[in-house]
Order: sequence, then structure tokens, then C-alpha cells
Amino acid sequence: MNGSPVVAFQGEHGAYSEEAIRQHFGAHADTLPCHAFEDIFAAVEKGRADYGAVPVENSVAGSINKAYDLLLERDLKVWGEIFLRVRHNLLAMPGTSIEDIHTVRSHPQALAQCERFLNRHGWRAAPWYDTAGSAKELAAEPAEGVAVIASRLAAEIYGLNILAPGIEDLTFNFTRFFVIGRGDPPYAENAKTSLVFSAPHTPGALVACLNEFASRNINLTKLESRPRRNRPWHYVFYLDFEGHWQDEGPREALVALLARAAFVKLLGSYPAASMPAITNGAQAELLQI
Repeated sequence: MNGSPVVAFQGEHGAYSEEAIRQHFGAHADTLPCHAFEDIFAAVEKGRADYGAVPVENSVAGSINKAYDLLLERDLKVWGEIFLRVRHNLLAMPGTSIEDIHTVRSHPQALAQCERFLNRHGWRAAPWYDTAGSAKELAAEPAEGVAVIASRLAAEIYGLNILAPGIEDLTFNFTRFFVIGRGDPPYAENAKTSLVFSAPHTPGALVACLNEFASRNINLTKLESRPRRNRPWHYVFYLDFEGHWQDEGPREALVALLARAAFVKLLGSYPAASMPAITNGAQAELLQI
């Protein structure tokens, strides 16, 4: 992707979503903060942004249901994916030492992901609306003995010091983002495809749908069910597979799926992102879980 596109994201400047945008588009991408996920989609649909970056799942917390619901309801397509290694940092005003801290503010999920570190120091955890937002407010209204958990980017933007880097309890902490845009992205060789479908309420219907991929040796990388919000006790299935929908095998599988499923919506075929390497420390940590 060339030039300096405008990319919408949810949160304040310095959010992990903005880190993901810089990782994918480069440090000079223009970013547009949005209040809610719906605002990201609206910004792209109305042309205020070229793309949006939407978190869809976290390796620790699981899928982000709101994002998947919007992908089903709206007409934007997935143009790419990003895997961001989430590194939580303890930030404070310049001149504050770690011995001065008694309260730590951040988004509840960030606080939960750093619980061991906080408990080890005996600090009070204060839930805040946003990680970057907690950094922004501390910089605007300094409070004695208060620190925040946020990104390194937030420290740079708001002039805070990093008292302790990488304080998350689990070092194997990644968030997957979708890059969303208008229309279809260009064809990519090393592609991944995302779609959503529902199966009829008949015995073996779901297995029959999935067999259309297995019989063509197509590898599924994600399968997850979500309730249909307009039909109680009916479900849709979000599915990712390796390959582009225009390739022969995937194209045949999709045609067969259309004949078996109650409905199918193609979310997009896009360049597959490489998963960042797992460090030795993270590998050792996983063996202990």
C-alpha cells in the first residue's frame, strides 16, 4: 500500500491499535481516532478514512465479538491482517520513581493482564476507559503517586517516562487486527480468506459444509460460532482458510458451500500476515501453563 493513507482506529492517540497501524502501514501513516468501532466503519464508508484497523481477537482474551458483528452487518471488506505483539508498560510523569507509586490506572483488560505485577507491588488498580486515554489524562492532570499501563507509543506522545517495560503476566500476548476498506483488495498469492455462513438446522449440515473444504485439502485456520442476533438459538460461523477465493480449490469449495449453507458472506481475501516469532522466554512460559 503506497502513500500515506488515513487509517481510522478506536481509542486515543497512542492506543495499541495505532501501534498496529504503524507496524502495517509505516510510521508516517495518518491516523484518525474514533470513539467506537461503529465510528471506524462509518469513517471508511463515508470516505473520511481510506482504511480502518479493527481488533478481532487476542491470544489471551479471545475474539472481539463486536468487531465480528459489524463485519457481518456492514459492507466493507477485509484488506489485510496484522499480528501485534502487545507489550504493556508502566508509565508515569517525569520525576516519579517506582517507589512513589500507589495507584495504577488503565483499561480493565490491561490491568487484568498485568495482575501479577500489580499484586507483587501491592498497588491499587483503578479501571480507566482506555489505555492511551489513561496516559493522556495523567499527562494533562498529573496526580502524585499515580502511574498508568499503556503502550510505548503513548509514552512518546504524552511525554511520560517508562518506569517498567513489558509488565504483562503472559509474554505470549498478541492481538490480531483486520484492515478494512471499500471494495475488494488486489489479488494476493499468499492469501487468507475470511467468511461467515450459517448451516441449515438438519443433522450433519455443518459437517457437510466443512467437508467441502476438507475434501479439497483446504486448511481452515479459524472456526467460531456466534449467535444470530435476529434469530434466537440460531448461529453463524466465522471461518478463515488458507488461499484466495479466486484460486481453483477455494472457488470450487465456495460454490459448493453456497449450495449447502443457509447463507454465505465473503468478508475478504487478503495477504496473510506473518506471525511474529515466539521468544525463548515465551516458549518456556507456555510450557509452564
